[in-house]
Amino acid sequence: MNSRSKKIIFTVFLVAFLCFLFAPVEVPDNSQFKKTLNSVSGNKVIIIFNSGGWGSTPIEEAKDFFFIVNGIQRTLNDLGYQSVIVTYNRTKKSFLGRVEGLREFSTLFKSQSTKLAEEIEYFRAHNPDSKVIVAGLSSGAAFIDKVMEKISEKGIKNVFAIEAGIPFWEKSLKSENVLLLNNEGKDTFSRGEIKALLLAGVKAPFKFIAAKLSGEDLSLPFAFDAPGHEYFWDSPYTGPKITAFLKDKLSFRNF
Repeated sequence: MNSRSKKIIFTVFLVAFLCFLFAPVEVPDNSQFKKTLNSVSGNKVIIIFNSGGWGSTPIEEAKDFFFIVNGIQRTLNDLGYQSVIVTYNRTKKSFLGRVEGLREFSTLFKSQSTKLAEEIEYFRAHNPDSKVIVAGLSSGAAFIDKVMEKISEKGIKNVFAIEAGIPFWEKSLKSENVLLLNNEGKDTFSRGEIKALLLAGVKAPFKFIAAKLSGEDLSLPFAFDAPGHEYFWDSPYTGPKITAFLKDKLSFRNF
């Protein structure tokens, strides 16, 4: 590699690094989230959903977790609760929004997890009869785990978490109010099986390009298909465990 090529590569990395550090902050729009919380009253359960990837996918488009959240809602209905599903966005769907998302990821969601914890604290203070469930997959699970850490520190009651496929580098919170799902240890992303993850990483760009060529709406993070990292309500490792958890924590006899 000649000196000119080295200078070009160095310049590209330097510009990217400076953009990462100093690009303007572009926060996600969670006005609908706040509006929904402000409209809730009575003895209801709020299901706060955060997707994997960039954390900006609304629940109706989250094919990887839509049916699980629906299963949670059906179970709550069987337990006698009315519930409301609301999406919390970690990032905005724009270039600067993604840059801010990367910064948040590098700090283990320090700012966004604090914001959501404060929103939940405010909601619980004004709605003491309501309960809150935060649910997420993959990076969304890592995010809500950080939220639950702050919830635990604040001593806020009646807040529960369902975390599926939390990344292997995340040291998950040990709490009776948190349900961790990893497909009984078969999730290679949660276990940190490097060979399987590297292979999935190599395949991801090709899956992404193929999806674009066929007109399929597939983001690059979702093209990353780690073995065992999919979760289905009808799996014996998912639906029954969530149902048992909700019955144990939210049965009326516990309140």
